[in-house]
Amino acid sequence: MSTGLIIALIVIVAAVLVVAAVLTLRGRGSQHGRGLKRRFGPEYDRAVARHDGDEKAAERELAERVERHGSLREQPLEPAERQRYEDRWTAAQERFVDSPREAVAEADRLLAELAKARGFPDGGQYEEQFSALSVHHADHVHGYRRVHAVASARQDGDGRTDTEDMRAAMVEARALFEDLVGPARSREESRTPTGESHTRAGQARDGREDSRGHLPWAFNRRHAKGS
Repeated sequence: MSTGLIIALIVIVAAVLVVAAVLTLRGRGSQHGRGLKRRFGPEYDRAVARHDGDEKAAERELAERVERHGSLREQPLEPAERQRYEDRWTAAQERFVDSPREAVAEADRLLAELAKARGFPDGGQYEEQFSALSVHHADHVHGYRRVHAVASARQDGDGRTDTEDMRAAMVEARALFEDLVGPARSREESRTPTGESHTRAGQARDGREDSRGHLPWAFNRRHAKGS
């Protein structure tokens, strides 16, 4: 066999190996992307939007979150502790009618404290805490983002904040609150449409009306005062 033929065969084999390696990497990347989409749900789409449509950049960010926080194990709450958090959330909802800004600020603090109690990073490091929550509660973590943004935002030019934005943020955040305050659930059990809680406000988890006898969000929007 001539030297030229040997070289040609080596080049062909090398080219085949390179093509095979590229196809394998693409396949793995595709599977990796699908896995992240399943894990993060709507949070995956928000990450892509934040990266101006760059899916690879978004997937790198989300994969880093999983690497940092995927092994976190949530700590259980004692019954008395759970009841205190539930009472505080109910009080914040009731306060919303007269003081929506103060109610949203309390909801923001409450979610940060509750997440810390469950074993997530301290709420003083919001971005880190949010990243960890997104790994384990991806379907509902956006409610925390909205509440935190509203609570941190400055009032607009006329000294008032859009009450409807605050109300919507509180409603959406309740889903994450119920995820955190309740017992551990599987990923599929925790999936509900974004913006809705696991249970209707004012109802117990078994479907009955809240024993406190009121519907926290059943108020006319005109009744909520701006702050």
